[in-house]
Amino acid sequence: MIFIGIDSGTQSTKAVALDSESGEILVSAQESYELIGGLPSGHMEQHPQDWLTATKNVISRCVGDLGELSEKIKAIGVSGQQHGLVVLDENDEVIRPAKLWCDTSTIEQCQQFSDEFGGSSGLIKISGNNILPGYTVPKVLWLKQNEPESYSRVRSILLPHDYINFWLTGVKKMEYGDASGTGLLNIRKREWCEELVDFVGSEMQDMLPEVGSSLSIHGEVISEVQKDCGLPDGVVVSAGGGDNMMGAIGTGNVKSGVITASFGTSGTLYGVSDAPAVDDNGEVAAFCDSTDKWLPLVCTMNVTVVTEQVRDLFGLSLEDMESAVSSVDPGSGGLTFLPYLNGERTPNLPNGKGVIHGLTTNNMRPEYLIRSAMEGATMGLAYGMRKFNEMGVSPSEIRVTGGGSQSQSWRQISADVFNASVVPLATSEGASLGAAIQAMHCISESEDNNYESLCERFVKIDDAGRCDPKSENVSIYEELIDRQTRLTRDLNEADHI
Repeated sequence: MIFIGIDSGTQSTKAVALDSESGEILVSAQESYELIGGLPSGHMEQHPQDWLTATKNVISRCVGDLGELSEKIKAIGVSGQQHGLVVLDENDEVIRPAKLWCDTSTIEQCQQFSDEFGGSSGLIKISGNNILPGYTVPKVLWLKQNEPESYSRVRSILLPHDYINFWLTGVKKMEYGDASGTGLLNIRKREWCEELVDFVGSEMQDMLPEVGSSLSIHGEVISEVQKDCGLPDGVVVSAGGGDNMMGAIGTGNVKSGVITASFGTSGTLYGVSDAPAVDDNGEVAAFCDSTDKWLPLVCTMNVTVVTEQVRDLFGLSLEDMESAVSSVDPGSGGLTFLPYLNGERTPNLPNGKGVIHGLTTNNMRPEYLIRSAMEGATMGLAYGMRKFNEMGVSPSEIRVTGGGSQSQSWRQISADVFNASVVPLATSEGASLGAAIQAMHCISESEDNNYESLCERFVKIDDAGRCDPKSENVSIYEELIDRQTRLTRDLNEADHI
């Protein structure tokens, strides 16, 4: 049997076709698209139709490349960018472009929630999470307050992966994992938080879809999509999930002791928990996962976006960048790069700006700047690791995914910063692989096909790329993490970032 995993991301949609017998990814496909340009600062939007077109095309390419084997396709799983807002009218037509996870235009609305419910502590008490600009619910309130005509037409609220599932099946549902990233879900009870819904407006009750188990089948592919994509009869669609939730499955992060670090445009750090893992300070997101467990998670807004900007600034190839980073000792000659080019979520600095501190005539060179960018992005995630340790979530191994995970130098920096073994995976596309594994799980009737056994079979570690921490570097980075934290705090208090 063959299972298709789709990852609909911010920059592209990827698909893989996983063979359940061989455990191999037989074919893959990818299609890119753009953000909507020319929007005011803080506004990040995309046309949902772009996701559907890309999804149709990558499925069709996989089907075409599989040839006769495509008749073995049994199920599809969809991973999508978290937190985005898709609004539909009474005819299920998209009303306006989707506001994305990286949209920070909702600072005012977040403050309104905070004022109403007693700050972050009050919000965490009723739902388990603070409400941050990237989340879905402040976007809904923003729409109501800034585009009342559009809001009056809203009949359905969906997340990006839900919208793709709806296109595939005609069914509107939302699973626990992605739903927890809306800011609306009581993650302890795994149900909508009525107090928060009613604060937006009682009419919102009818806009939200049913929320339910991530283990369920979402529906069967409708005939129109089946024909357009060349799929066989009877293909079902799993519940799907957010990209981090699918990434957890795709990296084998389905039991305690494993932490996943994703080095993409943004950075995430997460580990599965058998019980709700709520951070009283709200710095660790208390999400549900897509296996009906929980997924404490730290997200930073700036990872490869920072290194790519510096790389482009100096016209470096990826190989040049790798060589430059490896030529510089830990600490980048005294440079500290606060990587807040897009604002920041952890720490919560939606209006934050990047800072390069410690420039001298000796270190104002490309190799020092690119290494300091890499270190700054990694140490931002290390702040989250410290929070995990305080909560009793300590890794025996960190599995890295995303574009940045392909750099050996970056993996070594990560091992030293996190003081833990860091290992890449055979595929860097953990989210699409996780979606394929979830699709396999949703039709499995065997007790042997639980998530742990499936991940042991299909998630392949690249042990040759493993990096272990070097004690002399660990101590250096412990001091540098403290320095980065102090600089961030002091500059923020002075309103300089």
